[in-house]
Amino acid sequence: MDFAITLDSNSSLSLHQQLYEQLRQAILGGRLLPGKRIPSTRQLAKSLGISRTTVTQTYDQLLSEGYIETVVGSGTFVCTQLPDDLLHSTPIPSTGKMTRPPVKLSKYGEYLINTENVPRVAEPEMPINFRYGQPAFEQFPINLWRKLLSRYCCSHLQWLDYSTDILGYKPLREAISRYLSRSRAVNCEPEQVLIVNGTQQALDLIVRLFIEPDDVIALEDPGYLSARLIFQTQAAKLLAIAVDESGLVVKDLAHHSSEQVRLVYVTPSHQFPTGAILSLSRRLELLTWAQKTGAFIIEDDYDSEYRYGERPIPALQGLDRSDSVLYIGTFSKVLFPSLRIGYLVLPKNLVSAFAHAKWLSDRHLPILEQQVLTDFIEEGHLERHIRKMRAIYDRRRQALVRALNVHFGEKATILGEKAGIHVMVRLHTPFRDEEIIQRAALHGIGMMSAAPHYLRPHSQGEFIFGYGELTEQQLVESISKIAQILKSKY
Repeated sequence: MDFAITLDSNSSLSLHQQLYEQLRQAILGGRLLPGKRIPSTRQLAKSLGISRTTVTQTYDQLLSEGYIETVVGSGTFVCTQLPDDLLHSTPIPSTGKMTRPPVKLSKYGEYLINTENVPRVAEPEMPINFRYGQPAFEQFPINLWRKLLSRYCCSHLQWLDYSTDILGYKPLREAISRYLSRSRAVNCEPEQVLIVNGTQQALDLIVRLFIEPDDVIALEDPGYLSARLIFQTQAAKLLAIAVDESGLVVKDLAHHSSEQVRLVYVTPSHQFPTGAILSLSRRLELLTWAQKTGAFIIEDDYDSEYRYGERPIPALQGLDRSDSVLYIGTFSKVLFPSLRIGYLVLPKNLVSAFAHAKWLSDRHLPILEQQVLTDFIEEGHLERHIRKMRAIYDRRRQALVRALNVHFGEKATILGEKAGIHVMVRLHTPFRDEEIIQRAALHGIGMMSAAPHYLRPHSQGEFIFGYGELTEQQLVESISKIAQILKSKY
């Protein structure tokens, strides 16, 4: 244990007196709290480069005056109860801080300070919360994950070192490449896969490498709020493109031919938040548009693993023949968010630039988690877990939809119920969104309005109901309570 103490060998006070005064002031000023252990005489003498005799003399004086106490076999501690005369003594005045000119932030920093949509405090805990994107943690095979962790912790030490692979752990990139080929018909080699710290980092890298101020980015409206915030931090112009039951209205892009669109951001497999699935004809139309204009498509495939009763449509990237798609995936929804491992599949000619940008940003993700995830995928655990969770989420989805139909009937329009772990619901009610959220919170139910996800003005009454972490009983009971809350105004 080191302790910051300044000793002046040229002072008129002896080293013992200087050390005594500084330790005494640290105790009275709160730097050393009651009950806190302090260094041994040997440790402190070595740390300060003075004789142990000087430290011992100081400790003896503090001990005799009731500032510290020794516990045999444990060490020396600040007394939990200081003498009465010390408790009522005049506080030692602080030196105060020097003033300096106001801080000037960059445009990026100013935007973050002034925007209302960047989280500043933790969400209030609710017994039932319809927050989206939360998987069912109680269903995760934690014992299996622990076993895979111990496999590397006990027998290998490679995970303690820096990574030498600029793209990420190669066996994981190989496993992801094979998995995407099987499950999403993505065409890629391991050398095109960049391991990233989730979707947000992938988007940040894309925008920093492609966008200058006033460049145009087209995005779905409504769309993923966090993506929009990243685009806005680069001072990009945002072009809102409507979404209908078949996903992004691609023809609207052609109507903006005067705008030189650099990027278009889409969630084609499960549009966020409406849940629409981009039809095959529109996928082909979008790819043709990108090839003609030279724009790139950001395909965010955030929860395509969960489909219910419908044949999967290949990823945009798998249909692409002109290297126009930047494909993003994550394990946050299928495993758990704190894993913080995602991937970005890139055209070959862009790999080098992205790899260097990623290296400058954070070098690499923790190797241990990448090793464990590799085995989890290669041994078949990931796909078994997805099959299991698809059945569980399907039952929860059906319970939620039934409850909405029973308690709301025609007063609720359900959107995008055939995929993912959330649905968007349009409630036909005279209440404003804020009032509904407040009334639900009084009953311990957390609700989320879809309003922040719109770029253009829209009508009230749309909510995102995430059901991944809620049981069927919780879903039924909470929808019943919400209906009762709003019943008086129908």
